[in-house]
Amino acid sequence: MRRLIWIFALALLAWCGWWWAASTGLQRGVDQWLSERADEGWQAEVSGISGGGFPTQLRAGLNNLALADPETGLALRTRALALSAPAWWPGNVTVTLDDAPIALASPYGVSELTMTDGVMAMELRPGGALTLEALGWTAGPWQVTDAQGVQAQAQDLTLTMAQTDGPAYAFVASAREFSPGDATRRGLRLPDGFPDAFDSLQLRADVTFDRPWDRRALNERRPQPRQITLHLAEARWGDLSLNLAADLTVDANGTPEGTVSLQAENWQTMLDIAQSTGTLPSNLRGQAEGILGAMARASGNDTTLDVDLTLKGGAVLIGFIPIAPAPRLILR
Repeated sequence: MRRLIWIFALALLAWCGWWWAASTGLQRGVDQWLSERADEGWQAEVSGISGGGFPTQLRAGLNNLALADPETGLALRTRALALSAPAWWPGNVTVTLDDAPIALASPYGVSELTMTDGVMAMELRPGGALTLEALGWTAGPWQVTDAQGVQAQAQDLTLTMAQTDGPAYAFVASAREFSPGDATRRGLRLPDGFPDAFDSLQLRADVTFDRPWDRRALNERRPQPRQITLHLAEARWGDLSLNLAADLTVDANGTPEGTVSLQAENWQTMLDIAQSTGTLPSNLRGQAEGILGAMARASGNDTTLDVDLTLKGGAVLIGFIPIAPAPRLILR
């Protein structure tokens, strides 16, 4: 019995030592990451880093965190951010977002994100590369606001990225009862009777990159997409319905080639929205309407588009007729 007590005591002492070393390492790792970002020219500030979670969890609380990347123009400021991981493998990290508004800035403007029960979870494979196996972001009700008012809101959020094989990942995204805010509706010039919320907003895709996502994505360059299979991109909002599916390959310059299947109901209203927001210049409205009208009539319904687009040689084609330049798909 005495021997068992000694073995238990030694195991407990070893576990306490491991937990202390791992907890200290987590806090130092966060502090080092912030210092490295600051050395690269970022704004990377925090008023304090706290620990905790003994005996089964490793925790690091960041107070008054401010991050800004001068290269991309993206910035974030939050009152608090909590990191936690199982003590037996610190590579499975959970990030709990603050319920208070999170300030966001980009080249497009400044806004605030308010999110209930926002949690981001990351699973890393053990090893020096720390390869990403899964990444998820879930939340309850959320909204984005700016100086003009509410821009968007929804009852929940689901974003997942899961490794399937080497550099291949499966993506799923959805937002239940997603609705543009009053400020966005005014910008879109929607009629008063238009529905408040989308009936459906979801995406499912498989993407193969040129290398797996791992620690090099932060220290060097982002992995770039090379094969994209878009199983479903669906947006249904009142009488408007848009469905996309695609099978694309992407070269080293970010130029995609392949096919895109597009189905759109009440596409004329979509053109109205695109023109009112400036996405479609007024001087191109007639040309776009003529092309899409011909495509709709070919599918047998003037209000519905059901076409296959070809991306080839840097252009988007219908049959052999180029209608637009192909977008470049590069992650920066």
